[in-house]
Amino acid sequence: MKNYLIVILLGMCFSCVSIKVENTKNVASKATKPATKHETFSYKDGDTTYVMQKYFLVLLKKGANRNQNKEEIAEIQKKHLAHISWLAKQGYISVAGPSENHDVIAGFLLFNTETQQQADSLAKLDPAVKAGRLEVESLPWWAAKGSALK
Repeated sequence: MKNYLIVILLGMCFSCVSIKVENTKNVASKATKPATKHETFSYKDGDTTYVMQKYFLVLLKKGANRNQNKEEIAEIQKKHLAHISWLAKQGYISVAGPSENHDVIAGFLLFNTETQQQADSLAKLDPAVKAGRLEVESLPWWAAKGSALK
């Protein structure tokens, strides 16, 4: 069952990742007229202009209430995965996935929201968080716009 859930979450991770390559001239012009209120800055390295954007990394930590029976755990997990899927479909997250063999961290969500408060609020809507199985910690994180996993 655990391996099955990991496969599902990994599949969701790869479906959430957006690979976008932009011409540096277009990136520079977009930096001067941001389409959103995301916090960004630009810098030039040689002939390449990088546009950095603030994202929010949410750590899904193991919560204090982890003593549910198997049926309750299965139902919470089903709702948890549905919530992550909804976040991805709405464009709120760029990457999601579980950690492996960690005592505290159960998983990660990389939010593409305008504020840390919005990322934190959306993460706290997770049924696993509401049930106490998970807790959230939100951290600001900078990355180049259009970055992709390799």
